[in-house]
Amino acid sequence: MASSDPLSASGGQGAAPVATGAPPDAVEGAGKLVPRHLLVPFILLLLCFTAWGAAANLTDVLVGVFRGIFDMSNFQSSLVQFAYYGAYFLLALPAAFITSRFGYKAGVLVGLGLAALGGLLFIPAGQILAYEMFLLALFVLAAGLSILETSANPFVIAMGDEQTATQRLNLAQAFNPIGANIGVLMGAVLILPGLTPEASKVIMSPQELAESQEADLSLVLTPYIGIAAVLIGIWVLIAVRKMHLPPAPEAIDLTEGGSGGTFSRLWANKHYRYGVFAQFFNVAAQTCTWTFTILYAQDVVGTSPESAGWWLQISLIIFLISRFVMTWLLTIFRPTLLLLLMAGFGVLCCLTSMFVLNIVGLIAVVSISAALSLMFPTIYGVALRGLGDDAKFGAAGLVMAILGGAIMPMVHAAVMDASSPAMGFVVPAICLALVALYALFDLRSHRPGVASAQPEVVAS
Repeated sequence: MASSDPLSASGGQGAAPVATGAPPDAVEGAGKLVPRHLLVPFILLLLCFTAWGAAANLTDVLVGVFRGIFDMSNFQSSLVQFAYYGAYFLLALPAAFITSRFGYKAGVLVGLGLAALGGLLFIPAGQILAYEMFLLALFVLAAGLSILETSANPFVIAMGDEQTATQRLNLAQAFNPIGANIGVLMGAVLILPGLTPEASKVIMSPQELAESQEADLSLVLTPYIGIAAVLIGIWVLIAVRKMHLPPAPEAIDLTEGGSGGTFSRLWANKHYRYGVFAQFFNVAAQTCTWTFTILYAQDVVGTSPESAGWWLQISLIIFLISRFVMTWLLTIFRPTLLLLLMAGFGVLCCLTSMFVLNIVGLIAVVSISAALSLMFPTIYGVALRGLGDDAKFGAAGLVMAILGGAIMPMVHAAVMDASSPAMGFVVPAICLALVALYALFDLRSHRPGVASAQPEVVAS
């Protein structure tokens, strides 16, 4: 959502060398994971990765919260994810241009500042008590995080020797699912236990209902104000810190190179074109699964809101652990073969959740995260493989593919409203089946000039 998520992408195909004229310790740090003079800035960026992971996955909790507070349909509450991932889609290219024009540090600072503003907008939203105002706050928050994420990934890559760039990026991205777990934990501890029970609202007067709504919304403010405060603190620390880095890459000319330019070449490449669609459906499946885990636990299994929040927490822990397991399995299996197997496993879990309407179905929903843990980095690496310089713009297209996280949860919610909470999981089942088709396509095709034995995978 991710994220967790849906949501890290970078041009991890290589890194810029240490800048000419950098301090002596920058040269001495060649070959090290992080040169000594950049250790503190690197730690600050790790905090950025953690913070946006927390903010992203806290929105998964809000879908169920807003449904209860504002007494709305599943479709209406799913607009939370539309506002969040829609902002990511719209800001992907502007973020790249900011970084290209003003540098990595400027992009990070703009992203942090805008995200902090979004968190602070929850204060007037809580006073106005309007759902639309909360959506606006989420949109601004996500817009900032989109710029932050797009800038932070190449920033991390540039912080040292090219030979250690992949390791450095993997380490930084490992903090994103840690933040995701923190976000869900905040929802489970700070929001869900304090909500007014639905049964109590039935006997309340209109005045009492308004008071309970205000009290419930105040619970939402606390974690977002806390996130905003953390982002402001990181902004100040990065702003005052001098950093000796290579310049950001020059802006990309989409018309250069003949044959219609970069865009035409990318579109003509089926592995890339289908990869963008596969990434769209992967992020869609991830967002649908995590968004509606809590509602499935409540509406199908009958758990309490606070217990339902812990099921989502377990799901994200499985995602985190599975990421390391998948990294090991990739040393044994061809990436797209493993992608095919895990996509099939995800479809099986979705079908189980649709037809086994008890705790087994809920376990199946949680288990989908094991399959999802592999998908983003594998699709990302396979789609960009062999693109050369075109991979710079190709990476932006894969970032924009997270639009699936904005659109498909609304489809999932509409199916739930029309049928049942369990049947809504037909949507991620179809999405994962389409990811499986992409894996099958790669396994059965051949790309000239690209070795097929063990495609490189860029970790997310």
